[in-house]
Amino acid sequence: MMKPINQQKILASGLFAVLLASLSPGAARAADTIFVTNNDSSTSTVGAYTTSGTTLNAALISDVNGPWGIAVAGSVLFVVNRGANTIGEYATSGATVNAALISGLSEPSYIALSGGNLFVTNESAGTIGEYTAFGATVSAALISGLKGPSGIAVSGGDLFVANQEDGTIGEYTTSGMAVNASLISGLIAPSGIAVSGGDLFVTDLQAGTIGEYTTSGETVNAALISGLEAPTDIAVSGGDLFVTNLEANTIGEYTTSGETVNAALISGLDLPAGIAISTIGSSVPEASTWVMALTGFVVLGFVGIRRTRSEVGRSRS
Repeated sequence: MMKPINQQKILASGLFAVLLASLSPGAARAADTIFVTNNDSSTSTVGAYTTSGTTLNAALISDVNGPWGIAVAGSVLFVVNRGANTIGEYATSGATVNAALISGLSEPSYIALSGGNLFVTNESAGTIGEYTAFGATVSAALISGLKGPSGIAVSGGDLFVANQEDGTIGEYTTSGMAVNASLISGLIAPSGIAVSGGDLFVTDLQAGTIGEYTTSGETVNAALISGLEAPTDIAVSGGDLFVTNLEANTIGEYTTSGETVNAALISGLDLPAGIAISTIGSSVPEASTWVMALTGFVVLGFVGIRRTRSEVGRSRS
């Protein structure tokens, strides 16, 4: 009588292991992927590359209008269409989900994700708007009175935003409360922001530098990396920084300590403005993976139960 029960335990253990494997980090993506927007009026595309510089698809998405900022969440890309004053939603495979998920913006620049919400900077309006990932408006002017807001990053419950016109980085809560409107000052034209642990990495469009600061506003190195050509946006992956050089049409790679890995890791771009990186483990399994694993578990478990009842019936007879 115990043998079938033991078989059930083994079967369940094996299926549970399969389910866990299907949910393990990196199940849906084999390598880190860089997504970059090309703002040139004649191209206006989103390209995909590996973090080692290999081209996956230089024109992954073409249904864009003056693309600028970009953010990735699992298998979804959110792209700022500056030319249309919209935010579009696309699959990381390149398929268009909704080219105008959010509309009515005012010269949108960059976008950040926090939980299920999107935060977008409106340069000409001097505001940050908050929206759900489904496109619903939470607050079109969550934060106002900014000076040419550009890059934006989220860390915990705080937003860090670059003000190009007054050369500052401001800190606000995700509910819109000001923590310090001039957390960092003395910059020339801050553009992109990336957070890594307790540090902020900020690109200065005019100075051609990347500065490092703590999230409390202390300067670590105002020119950690220099000699760049109009650096616009920046992203962190592991211990490396990836930065778009608007005038050089390149993406450069550097360590977070400022060492050059490859100043032209990716070249031949068309006014690269925004960058986002999908890292191993950030994506979730396809829905079919969950369904197949769970269905198999239920079906085979049911078979095991019937087998056990059959064995019990035979032993009693």
